[in-house]
Amino acid sequence: MTHKIIPLQAQHLDDVWRIEQAAHAFPWAESIVRKEPNKIAANYALLVDDKLVGYCFGQLVAGEGTLLNIAIDPNEQRKGYGRILLEGFIEQLEAKQAEEIWLEVRESNVSAYKLYEDVGFNEINRRVGYYPSQDGREDALIMTYMFM
Repeated sequence: MTHKIIPLQAQHLDDVWRIEQAAHAFPWAESIVRKEPNKIAANYALLVDDKLVGYCFGQLVAGEGTLLNIAIDPNEQRKGYGRILLEGFIEQLEAKQAEEIWLEVRESNVSAYKLYEDVGFNEINRRVGYYPSQDGREDALIMTYMFM
């Protein structure tokens, strides 16, 4: 199997929307997924054997990157693709002279938290009751990755 990370393109958006709905209990609105990217966007697709299996939406402003959304097709999870996509996102932003990357993750998303920690993100703060959840609200854990 061959994989590659490429800039997200319009022809990917049907697959992105399908994965967004399948991978997240509280998905982004379709209008956000399909919105034309602006000049600060850092949106990427992970293709495996030319099939889109994951994507991420991010941005880069004045050396500060933000990972806004990342997902792997639920049928393709637990195969290491999340790590490949995350590390590819980091490499792309490093090539664009990012100094740091920020993200927020649901406290209940233990596997994502562990992945972020494994690749070098550190938890620095918490937003209490930030995300909607099945039981009301849950905290967002704020993490950062610093380039050396």
